[in-house]
Amino acid sequence: MTRQNAVVPALTITSPDDPRIGDYRALTDVELRTRWEPPNGLFIAEGELVIERALRAGYRMRSALVDEKRVAQLTGLPADAPLYAAPPAVLESITGFHVHRGILASFHRRETPQMPELLAKARCIAVLEGLNTHTNLGALFRSAAALGIDAVVLSPNCADPLYRRAVRVSMGEVFAIPYAKSDDWPGTLTAIREAGFTLLALTPGDGAIPIGSLTPRQRERPALLLGAEGPGLTRAAMEAADARVVIPMYNGVDSLNVATAGAIAFYELTR
Repeated sequence: MTRQNAVVPALTITSPDDPRIGDYRALTDVELRTRWEPPNGLFIAEGELVIERALRAGYRMRSALVDEKRVAQLTGLPADAPLYAAPPAVLESITGFHVHRGILASFHRRETPQMPELLAKARCIAVLEGLNTHTNLGALFRSAAALGIDAVVLSPNCADPLYRRAVRVSMGEVFAIPYAKSDDWPGTLTAIREAGFTLLALTPGDGAIPIGSLTPRQRERPALLLGAEGPGLTRAAMEAADARVVIPMYNGVDSLNVATAGAIAFYELTR
């Protein structure tokens, strides 16, 4: 990344209490970040690759915070966003962890698509219910981007896709997939069906058919329902589904990590 305006110097931060770097405080405190980031319309990206993908996707940078030893190596950061530099010990005091990727950036969020718009433009979607683990959420977005999923629908109790850990695990691919969070659950499932999708509940439970045996009609516009690990899909979601599908397994294994199961199912539905 080359600074678009090379004459703009990095601003040195010597104290973790400096008010200019408030966006980056206590990044490991999930509860605090959840209360701070969405209401203030921001999110944090970590690492050059993820920051580059956020910029390429059109997100506007508020500022960047970098290890002072990395300043001379940076390229492509926008000149209208302040660049703050600090020694590693100060960075760790600010964020709560060792910033081994060397750079963080604060970005402005954008409005997410309205549900009718999201559904109208998609052929194959993922519908996530109750996924509150950021690692799994990020991994699912990365698989969705790689395997041809057009959009993601989130239930109201899903984790934030733009939380730092989810963004990092997705390797920035969360920026590549349009998504919307429902404010009407399970009513949104009815809207998905009315938009022409076939709702497929992925479950190891009774009555599920092998996902590879779906008919061509069921594959035309599939909406794959995935639930949280442990509880799985709710009864309402299962009852809303047009079909229940399972990934056949061997050696007595009855389930997979939800991100792994999602990736396998995405491949099967889009191949």
